[in-house]
Amino acid sequence: MKNFETLSEAILDLKSRGYTSDFNLHPEWIECPQMNLKLKPAEFHVDEVHRFEGATNPDDSAVLFAIRSTNDLKGILIDAYGAYSDSLSTEMIKHLRIDEDTKH
Repeated sequence: MKNFETLSEAILDLKSRGYTSDFNLHPEWIECPQMNLKLKPAEFHVDEVHRFEGATNPDDSAVLFAIRSTNDLKGILIDAYGAYSDSLSTEMIKHLRIDEDTKH
């Protein structure tokens, strides 16, 4: 897995590798609004996770997920570092880790 200096560098790289959809995080699912699609935890895999610390402000920290759905839709999910972790279901928290079974 590559290491990136900035969030924007990581996004550009992932998009060049086919992670072109944008996902939003909800407590029980992720969604791709442009495709009107909701994915439950069993319907997606996390291929990569990249963490970015704010240079001067810890509130600027973020996590970037490279997501692949079970029907091969690839996209990215950006979350403020832990901002929504309290509201996520246990199943979502377990699935927002790199899935070694995907072998990507």
